[in-house]
Amino acid sequence: MCDELGPTEEYMQEYVEEQSGASLCNVGDVEKGCSEKQKQFIGKWSEKPADDLKKQLNRLQGMVDKDGSSLKPDAFKWAKQRLGIIKQLGKRVEL
Repeated sequence: MCDELGPTEEYMQEYVEEQSGASLCNVGDVEKGCSEKQKQFIGKWSEKPADDLKKQLNRLQGMVDKDGSSLKPDAFKWAKQRLGIIKQLGKRVEL
């Protein structure tokens, strides 16, 4: 690993997520790649019915599709992370 990103894998993950807008969090293995905030969100939404997941998917997709113009950068990043999580959870219940 290059020295510019620091001595730990954590810095590399943060850099990849920041630059790509993607999250390395996987709902199948939350211990690797998921922040505490993401883990809590997964815990909250993993038991929700498909209808609730679909509503949340549409709501988050609308927020992200607007290119986050009304959101602060951190809020936009969190919306994209939540969208990715909801999509993963949706695959489990086939939205």
